[in-house]
Amino acid sequence: MSKTYKATGINLKAQALGESDRLVTILTPEFGLIRAVAPGSRKHNSSLGGRSAMFVVNELLIAKGRSLDKITQAQTIKSYPGLARNLGKLAASQYLAEIVLSVALSEQPQEEIYELLNEHLNRLEVLESAETLNVLAHLAHGVFHLLALAGLTPQVQVCCITGRSLIPDFTDPTWQVGFSIPTGGTICLSAWERLKEEKRKQQSFPSFPPHHPSSTTSSTIPATVKEKPANYQTIIHRQEIPVISSRLNATELAILQHLSQPEIIQDLTRNDGWLSVEQVLRFYAQYHIGRPIRSAALIDSYLAANHDATV
Repeated sequence: MSKTYKATGINLKAQALGESDRLVTILTPEFGLIRAVAPGSRKHNSSLGGRSAMFVVNELLIAKGRSLDKITQAQTIKSYPGLARNLGKLAASQYLAEIVLSVALSEQPQEEIYELLNEHLNRLEVLESAETLNVLAHLAHGVFHLLALAGLTPQVQVCCITGRSLIPDFTDPTWQVGFSIPTGGTICLSAWERLKEEKRKQQSFPSFPPHHPSSTTSSTIPATVKEKPANYQTIIHRQEIPVISSRLNATELAILQHLSQPEIIQDLTRNDGWLSVEQVLRFYAQYHIGRPIRSAALIDSYLAANHDATV
């Protein structure tokens, strides 16, 4: 980069700096995440005041600094004022921004994640019905797509143990499938039970080493043929038993399996399975990005304040 450079970016985080400045974290398609000072932006008459707010997209002229870059010019090209008018939309947007801040890279082009975030923010803003399930559906859709783009897609189409396809059984009200966060996806519970049983049998009947009294040694069997020493070693791999983090019914699995689609299936947005799906994706994302999603507390407050859903 030269001493000054141009970039287009959306503000994802802002914090006070000094007496009147802000330090803004910006996602740009050209350079990924950048942190730059918006000088004087906390003054009431500053031209950078509104331009340094959350979810504002600007065309920027930035001066390189020794430790921090500085915004010298900013021209707003898009904003999302509708997000701030509804607690659910705002919480969901901040939730998505936190994930982006965890998975996006600095000093590398991030065009795909930039476009994807703006697409999901736009969907949230134009959402006509801000009912709880609608907001949760769009939030989960965005989280799934962001994780997929970061290479962290949970496996929801097949069993992580057997590799066989999982088809929700809507005819059985007791049908369930496991979800293992450490393993990275869905687990057929019958295969999981079989694996546990095999593990139990292995522990009940241990194999004895060659020198153990219960094992057969060469002194008890007459040698008729001189055996050549083996030049290889047999290694037995025992499959570990996955930890089941949660259990999903047929509807909840169907929702997860449809999240890979570019659009939300409208019939699914009216289903209360989104409560469990959001929780599964929340803990999965936190595990893989290595930090809690603080905006999730806002989502919980939003759910608690609405009568049509409870946490």
